[in-house]
Amino acid sequence: QVQLVESGGGLVQAGGSLRLSCATSGISFSRNAMGWYRQGPGKQREFVAGVTSGGSTNYVDSVKGRFTISRDKFGNTLYLQMNSLKPEDTAVYYCNRAVPSYWPWGQGTQVTVSS
Repeated sequence: QVQLVESGGGLVQAGGSLRLSCATSGISFSRNAMGWYRQGPGKQREFVAGVTSGGSTNYVDSVKGRFTISRDKFGNTLYLQMNSLKPEDTAVYYCNRAVPSYWPWGQGTQVTVSS
């Protein structure tokens, strides 16, 4: 059974930092490209960052230079380091595969950035 459990969100002032974690189980974590997604208020879910099984990364333009995605090399956890946060980063953040053949979505973790 696939489980994706996101954590690490919270309330932070603009310019602050947060580190999100995604604990996975029931999947071949090391074999899959993984991604972080977010859904802001009144918006559709969007891709934020991805990392391949080999460690190559890509980001949506709005977070380049501020966010860093990483993965446990020998574990089952995905991370997102978020620096220089902006109010427009406010959203619920989710992890999943980095390809549109998604596993069931977790509950996500709320990130709120105050101005």
